Amino acid sequence: MAEVASNPADTDDGGLKRSITGKLLFFYVLGDVLGSGIYVLIGSVAGEVGGAFWAAFAVGVTVAGFTGLAYAELATKYPRAAGASLYVHQAFGNKALTFLTTVTYLSATFAAAGSLAGGFAAYVAELIPLPALLVMIGFILLLALLNFIGITESVVANMLMTFVEVTGLVIVMVIGVVYVGAGKADFSVLTDFSSQDNVIFAIIAGVALSFFAMTGFENAVNVAEETVDPHRTIPMALIGGMATAGVIYVLVSISAALTVPIDTLADSNAALLEVVKAGILPISVAFMTTLFAIIAMIAITNTTLVQVVTQSRILYGMAREDVVPAPFAKIHRSRRSPYVALIFSAAVVIGLIVASDVLNRIGIEVNIVERLASVTVALLLIVYAGVIISCLKTRGRDESDQTFRAPTPLLVIGLVGNLVLLGYVIYTDRTSLIWCGALIGLGGILYVLEQLFGRRDRPAGAERGDPALDDDPSDRGA
Repeated sequence: MAEVASNPADTDDGGLKRSITGKLLFFYVLGDVLGSGIYVLIGSVAGEVGGAFWAAFAVGVTVAGFTGLAYAELATKYPRAAGASLYVHQAFGNKALTFLTTVTYLSATFAAAGSLAGGFAAYVAELIPLPALLVMIGFILLLALLNFIGITESVVANMLMTFVEVTGLVIVMVIGVVYVGAGKADFSVLTDFSSQDNVIFAIIAGVALSFFAMTGFENAVNVAEETVDPHRTIPMALIGGMATAGVIYVLVSISAALTVPIDTLADSNAALLEVVKAGILPISVAFMTTLFAIIAMIAITNTTLVQVVTQSRILYGMAREDVVPAPFAKIHRSRRSPYVALIFSAAVVIGLIVASDVLNRIGIEVNIVERLASVTVALLLIVYAGVIISCLKTRGRDESDQTFRAPTPLLVIGLVGNLVLLGYVIYTDRTSLIWCGALIGLGGILYVLEQLFGRRDRPAGAERGDPALDDDPSDRGA
């Protein structure tokens, strides 16, 4: 069962509670990565690449893993909430750049939550004919409420849901094994690309989509301030979680490619459900379809819950750094949750969902899952490149015997990989840039509010954003 720290020293008076252990954090990473896209976007990736779409997941998780090494190093130097924004702040000391990083990453988490809500509604539709819009809005509100109850409860719920979602992926892999064992598998499909003339381009296209499934590992560092012994637990959880997820992704992709026609996967909003519907197991198809739809819904819930946690923790952390307005640092007295940040985050995600619905109603077709997934990937690739550069720039600073050090060549490869994928997204999907701009524009409003109404009564000579001034959030209205 879950381990929860009971040492009083692990709780900072007035701040966030240190209650996340190494095991909890590992499942936090694993659960977030596994649920991010394998249940939602695997069909889209198959459509881009062909039967060899497992290669896109393999390449994607490798590039993301190299980025994760940069996060691991920086998290052991600066084990506090705010993640990428904090790292850029420490590397460059430029408030405008820090703010841009904050807004970019926040925008990515908002878009990701909206995309996953769409995926959740698609699976609900397999069981109950409910209005998708109401399902998505209710889904986001419910997760915000769970997060308000408390971070420990949220992470424990995350761990339990991780076991369920892994079970669903195991079912898919078992179906693949049974199909292969029956001698029906055509292994040549695993080397089939949708574009035989340009295999590399096909893989890049698939990686650009599958990268949505690789996100989630960075959310772990945003709860660093609530993690027990972060110098040791964060690198282990990041590396272990990403490696485990990568192996599972490749095996699931191979199983799906072998058992279901690629066209069927590409045309489905719930592609893994098509594997179950193939009727390969000697169990009622109706029963398995219902069971798997429930498992998929739990998996998507798991990932979206982590996105909701991350959104509020970024706003909380950067409010303490005077990058966004101070009210986002307010913590509920009894639940110790950043409730203002939670309310704002839920409102933005619901706004994206409603905007997509409105566009569809006026004749502008928007696939909320794929559209917001593309927006997420574009924004995250910018952030990831910034994190790797920040890691390289802070080498030799703020280090100790406990600091994890990532191999420099792997960081360089990760940086190049991120930039190549970003270039592809910009070149092929300019519509997503409009959505990115709208979200970042919302962040601009926060910037203006901070400039107009932010506190100006800092001690003489003190720099805004000095961590030493933020030990007690009560001085900022928390």
